Amino acid sequence: MPTVSEFELYSQQLHDQYQRKKTKLRISLTDRCNFKCSYCMPDHPTWLAKKEILSFEELYLFCETMVKLGIQQIRLTGGEPLMRKGVSHFIERLNQLRALGLSRISMTTNAYYLAEYAADLKQAGLDDLNISLDSIRPETFFNMTKKPLQPVLAGIAAAQQANIPIKINCVLLQGENSDEILELVQWAYQQQIELRFIEYMPLDQPEQWQREKVVIEDEILAQLAPHFQIDSIPRKNDPATHYLLNQTFKLGVISTISKPFCESCDRLRLTATGELFTCLFANTGTPIRHLLAVGQQQTLITQILTTVWHKKAGYIAHQAAPLRKITMHAIGG
Repeated sequence: MPTVSEFELYSQQLHDQYQRKKTKLRISLTDRCNFKCSYCMPDHPTWLAKKEILSFEELYLFCETMVKLGIQQIRLTGGEPLMRKGVSHFIERLNQLRALGLSRISMTTNAYYLAEYAADLKQAGLDDLNISLDSIRPETFFNMTKKPLQPVLAGIAAAQQANIPIKINCVLLQGENSDEILELVQWAYQQQIELRFIEYMPLDQPEQWQREKVVIEDEILAQLAPHFQIDSIPRKNDPATHYLLNQTFKLGVISTISKPFCESCDRLRLTATGELFTCLFANTGTPIRHLLAVGQQQTLITQILTTVWHKKAGYIAHQAAPLRKITMHAIGG
């Protein structure tokens, strides 16, 4: 492989073959999660051994490289990222990359442990949180997650107290929480917390995925129309289509199934074991852990650029479930 200068390597940007520029990186810190959401967790998960998971040193080297290549936003995911010890210290270190162009450090969490960590996360430099909340009815929440609702609500309150901006993510499933659309919006509206509904996607155990369980974007809006003035907001690169309710409240809908948004995708994902995935629906990832070592920097950058360039069109082209061993709890949301 020909050697080139560091300047020449870093002057190349993270563009794929469809000229989509990548500016956002999602990193799975762990495959472990204390919830059992059917759309994310397999029936019988097996957890990775500690030695199989990237160290924080390896993760930082990867993040530093990606920021130099043009990544502007990093989101920490899981599994449940707060189940990994040392996450606040890692966030604190990631803040050093702001001098290289990093503008935002975020986290996606189920908030079960958030009451304990919210103040530390804020002090460490976390910019915002996405919190998974599929119901505000205790019985429905327990049926969907196998965990009680109250610790999650306490975590949300702690994040608000720590002044961490929050978005709520809610996956809708017909017959499970689809009758709570208005109730969830009214709750979030009252709390002034941005809410995003997510269409149920065939990402895990696709043989069990049922198209009729998907609540599509148009159905959501139809349920809300009698109660709110709904104005659309011009779409950018965010996965959600945004609407303004009563000219004051921001609502998002991530409509992968009914209205795929692959043409504007600007995201990449790294698994806890060090596989780079260019698409949530990709069948395979590119192993890069062996390149996270002294003397491998140029090879690492070349591999990243090559992998990103070959990113496929996405779900919009095939509209089928991925065929892979890795599941959603391990690839990261």
